[in-house]
Amino acid sequence: MNLARPPLSVVGHAFRFWLTLRRLLPRRKCQTFGVQCAERGPGIEKVYVINLDREPGRWSKMEQELSHILDSSGAELLSLTERHVAVDANEFSQEQFNDADIEPFYTLGDQLFVEPQPLALPTRLQLNTPIRMTRPEIAVAQSHINVWKRVAASNHGYVLILEDDIWFHSGFSKYLDQVWDEVAVEYDKKGRFDVLYVSYIEVKHGAPKTFLSSSVFRPVRGLWYLSGYVLSHEGAEKLLRLLPCRGPIDLWINHQFKVLDVRATKRALISQRRDSISTNSYSILPTLTTIGAISSEGASLFNIRPTEQPVFAFGPEGSGHSSLAMALSMIGYRCCSDLRKLPASELERLLEGRSDRIFDAYVNIGSLDASVRELRCLYPKAKFILTAAKGITAEGTFLSVEDDFNGADIAVLHSEGSNRWQVVCEHLRCAPPTCSYPALKDLGQRPILDGTIEADQVLKCKIPKRDKSPWVVEPRKWWQGISSVPAEDGQTDTGTFVRITDCFEFFDTRRWLLRSDTFTDNLALFRPSNVEFSSGIGALLSVKREPLGVRDYTAASLCSRDQYLFGKFEATIQASNVPGVVTGFFLHRNSPRQEIDIEIAGNRPDRLLVNVFYNPGDEGANFDYGYRGAPSYIELGFDASKASHRFAIEWSPCEIRWLVDENLVHRRAIWDPTPIPHLPMKPHVNSWLSRSSKLAGRINNRRLPATTIVGSIALEANSVISLPGTDDLPLSSSAG
Repeated sequence: MNLARPPLSVVGHAFRFWLTLRRLLPRRKCQTFGVQCAERGPGIEKVYVINLDREPGRWSKMEQELSHILDSSGAELLSLTERHVAVDANEFSQEQFNDADIEPFYTLGDQLFVEPQPLALPTRLQLNTPIRMTRPEIAVAQSHINVWKRVAASNHGYVLILEDDIWFHSGFSKYLDQVWDEVAVEYDKKGRFDVLYVSYIEVKHGAPKTFLSSSVFRPVRGLWYLSGYVLSHEGAEKLLRLLPCRGPIDLWINHQFKVLDVRATKRALISQRRDSISTNSYSILPTLTTIGAISSEGASLFNIRPTEQPVFAFGPEGSGHSSLAMALSMIGYRCCSDLRKLPASELERLLEGRSDRIFDAYVNIGSLDASVRELRCLYPKAKFILTAAKGITAEGTFLSVEDDFNGADIAVLHSEGSNRWQVVCEHLRCAPPTCSYPALKDLGQRPILDGTIEADQVLKCKIPKRDKSPWVVEPRKWWQGISSVPAEDGQTDTGTFVRITDCFEFFDTRRWLLRSDTFTDNLALFRPSNVEFSSGIGALLSVKREPLGVRDYTAASLCSRDQYLFGKFEATIQASNVPGVVTGFFLHRNSPRQEIDIEIAGNRPDRLLVNVFYNPGDEGANFDYGYRGAPSYIELGFDASKASHRFAIEWSPCEIRWLVDENLVHRRAIWDPTPIPHLPMKPHVNSWLSRSSKLAGRINNRRLPATTIVGSIALEANSVISLPGTDDLPLSSSAG
């Protein structure tokens, strides 16, 4: 994402205004559509638009677009159009997926065939490692394949297939007629083509091609998108014979160009709309990032904000409160949950009807049970969700509060229901995420601790700019988070408790991995050769000037093989003082991305950067947002590059503490300013070169190579089984 790009709302308003002006122009007739005369040959006889049932707004916009173009008889193109119901990614899980037409795995090698990266240097292992398609990618592929089956079963010679987020360029009718005339000449010589791209984006370095005429070319590979294309009856039959589809549909079809007769218009005649956000998610992005093919990403933020608020949820113990709270967070609510009472400052604002509250959703808050009538009066548009426990009917659950909720806007959510996303999202008028409804053990109503714990021991900190996110609270003088302890019966299984100390006399392959990848804000590629183990000293991590195609520098990174959930993690480190170099010790995971950081910048080795990235969701949830996170600067009072010091992270379900040489320097409670990461993570230590001069200063090449010394890593934590795909590096640095 380009940081310089105008906000979507600004672009969207301008785009819609332009479309409105365009509709004032005379409608143009396109001779290519409809029954054709003998002189022009066969035309496009049918239009299919792929549209989700839950996206009626997109279909309405498509009707407007299709009404602006006339076919050869003068009728609106809409009269030739049929809406094809798209497969909804929210109606199946990857684990349950079973379709003979799709194999949901592909490789980096498949991707690089379509779009080579001349400067990237992936290993053979990286080229052949399976990449699993996301649920939206699978759903998109199924939708197109289902349309192909309809075309193959029909009598239509050619059909136009469109996705529901497109618009027709000015001059579409004139240019398509010109293209069709040129194609007709080829038809007389060779017969029908299989596929004609009218909407596409060429790969970065251009698609290899052969021009067949002034307006039409034949691609060898290198066309992205299937948002608009003409498909012949014979082409549909060929595509079905070539199944199964391996990988995203627009990637897979590029691999079939060699056995298909594929054409493309010289320039795209159809584009995707600029006033809507794509709901797709791309499985290839983390892999491209790790090989350095993506060198700048910009802000990757969650921009959805719910309109139906506030939300209040009540119900019996064990009826899925914690799962509901997580689900609300995943659709953009800032949700306070599972507490005996609200913090006094938040409760006061809530019961005064004020808008400067921290939260817009409240789930399983004991102190609100007696305030339902008051809340209904204060918030007449409030949404209520009543949870039902397994084996208890809704009537039995809510009989005692029936009068309080009489006339309220209520939805009943059964904890074992198969349609929980549907119940929640229809009630709150929002689209569900593309991942499964979370399944968490209920935390129970946790007590709040009064007062600030050890406030006199915590060093003062400076707060730089933070992400704007539902999961990051803006700094407010009256808010210090929620100090709490777990409920007695609300603990989850945390794995096997272990104690490990490694002084790095040698490289223990049972415990550690040396990384050979990178991330977007790192100007260097991690290389195992940049880590040296020395008896009596520890691990030496080097940053060097060493051109390797996509990067001009190399760096060093070490991470654990196992994941851990809660505990104390400590590293003895002598940081680098070379400007541009960052020394990091942190816990991290992806899907969803969660992270707890310690970083020391080479230009300020007397200052500590601590940070937390939080994304909601259960294991595998594709929530990997965050650019700056929620950083804080802490003055150390010494130069961390002059000698080794002990840096520690203590992570518990209700609190994170940062310590230096066993002294507490920073503490964060729940929602101060983020929730506490709740899923297993891996400890990492690294030394890398920052793209941001604000973070670490300007690079001083004359002082390279730079060395960071890691004397030891010790941990006392709960070890859990390491899951594949959770050890990927973050897609951006912690502050920029």
